[in-house]
Amino acid sequence: MKFLFLSSYAHLVLDPESTKVSGGAELQIALLAHALAKIPHDVTVVGGDIGQEDGRMLQGVKTRTGGKFHTGKHLDTLLALPKIMRVLREERPDYVLLLGWTAWLFVLLLLKPLFGYKLGFICGLDTELNGEFRKANPVRGAMFEYAVKNCDMGFAMTEDQRTMFHRNGQDCGFYRNLILPRERPLEGEKSIDLLWVARCQPIKRPHLFLDLAENLPDCSCEMICPCEDQELWESVRTRAEKISNVTFRNGVPYHEVQAHYDAAKIFINTSEFEGWPNSFIQSGLGHTAIVSLSVNPDELLENYKAGGYAANRIETLHEMAKTLLTQGAALDHAQSESARFVRELHDNDKNVTAFLDGLKT
Repeated sequence: MKFLFLSSYAHLVLDPESTKVSGGAELQIALLAHALAKIPHDVTVVGGDIGQEDGRMLQGVKTRTGGKFHTGKHLDTLLALPKIMRVLREERPDYVLLLGWTAWLFVLLLLKPLFGYKLGFICGLDTELNGEFRKANPVRGAMFEYAVKNCDMGFAMTEDQRTMFHRNGQDCGFYRNLILPRERPLEGEKSIDLLWVARCQPIKRPHLFLDLAENLPDCSCEMICPCEDQELWESVRTRAEKISNVTFRNGVPYHEVQAHYDAAKIFINTSEFEGWPNSFIQSGLGHTAIVSLSVNPDELLENYKAGGYAANRIETLHEMAKTLLTQGAALDHAQSESARFVRELHDNDKNVTAFLDGLKT
C-alpha cells in the first residue's frame, strides 16, 4: 500500500541531523510513517517548506516539500495548492492521512475525485470532535468538521475520542500513540525536581508552571518551551530568567529531549486540553511521575497511580507536587506506575497493527 501524510514538520523527526523542534502531532506522524515503511509499505511525508531538500529518503520514508501550506496564511495556501497537487499526482497514494485539525482536510476531500485516494483523519484533540474547535474558528471549523464527517475513515487514540466519533454517527479505527524508542538505557540520578515541556501556546498555560516554581523555591525546575506565540514566549522567557530555581530552554531537538524526562522526578502538565500527550509517554519512558492540572485522558492518572490529577484546581496541583517530592515512597510508586502504563499500552507493533486494521472500518 502507498501512504501519504501531510504534516508541517514530521520530516524534522525523521532527520537525525535536524536541530529544529516541533510538536507531538508531528512526532506521531513521523513514528507511524517510519513504522509503516519498515513493514514495508511505500510511505511519503509532505512537509512545509522550510528550505529542506525535496525527495530525500529519511529512515525509509520519502519526504516531499509541499510549499508553505503550514503557515495558515491565505496566499501561502494558494501557492502551496499546486505543489501539493503535483506531489499527489507523482506519488499516487492509496491513502492520504492527516493528524489533527486543519482546513487542508477539506481541501484534500475536494481533491479526492481527481486522484482516487482514500482520505483518513486521525484525531489529536477532543476539541476536534466535540464542537469546541468550530466555536472558536467558525469558518475553518465548519470546513474541517464537514471533512471529518466525510472522510473514508477516522481514528481515535483514546476511548473518549472513540465515544465522540460514535456519538457523531461515525465508525472509527482505534490505536494508541507510538513511542520514540530509547537511544540509550535509563541511568543516572534524577537531578530535576519538576519538568515542563510544551510549545509556547496559550492553551499550554506556561505561566502556571512558573507560579508553581515560585511557590516551591527549593525545587529545581526546568522548562522546555519552544517559541510559537512570540508575545507569550517573550513574557515567559523574561519571567523565567528572573526565577532562580528555573532553567529555561527554548526547545530541545526530538532526539535529545528524552534525556530531560529521564532526569526529572515529576513532569508537570498545565494544558487546558490535549489528546493523549506524548509528554506523558516520554515521562513513562523516563520513569518520571506525572502531575496534571486538567488533562487526564481515559482517566489514566486514576487507573495508573502515576502521580496525580488536580481536576483543574491550581492549589491541588501545587500540593500534589509538594507531597510527592517530600514522600519518597509515594514518588517511587508513582514513577513505577508511570513506566507501567507505557509498558502496557504503548507496544508499537500492536498499535501499528491496530492502525492497519482501522483502514478497514
